Amino acid sequence: DVPSWLKSLRLHKYAALFSQMTYEEMMTLTEHHLESQNVTKGARHKIALSIQKLRERQSVLKALEKDILEGGNLWTALQELQQIMVTPIKAFRPPPAPPANGAHDGAPPGAADAFAPHPAADTEAPAAPVPDGDIPGQFTRVMGK
Repeated sequence: DVPSWLKSLRLHKYAALFSQMTYEEMMTLTEHHLESQNVTKGARHKIALSIQKLRERQSVLKALEKDILEGGNLWTALQELQQIMVTPIKAFRPPPAPPANGAHDGAPPGAADAFAPHPAADTEAPAAPVPDGDIPGQFTRVMGK
């Protein structure tokens, strides 16, 4: 929700400019590009800094997860998560995985495991790393901690 994010930055007058671009274009904006769109100097700088913060969200979320696991301040983590919630977050779609052994029986991957017994609750398997760019997945992982 880019307009709400811009409003939280008190830059909502630039919502029309952002409505004309894709998420990827927004994430690569520079002060030079914003200048060519007649954005004021102060707003250009604020937008560029805010977009840099958007690019850093995954590493911030990983640091929050580590801090929570080490007994860090939960209130601080929740405040950071609340700030991330008001930023534009693109849905993550992993690249399609090739079928196992070149065969495809029509069942979705992992369907055979859907009814397999789950490991005991006290033997939690280590979590796989969240792929780069999967902000929703990393956010959800932190919330789970």
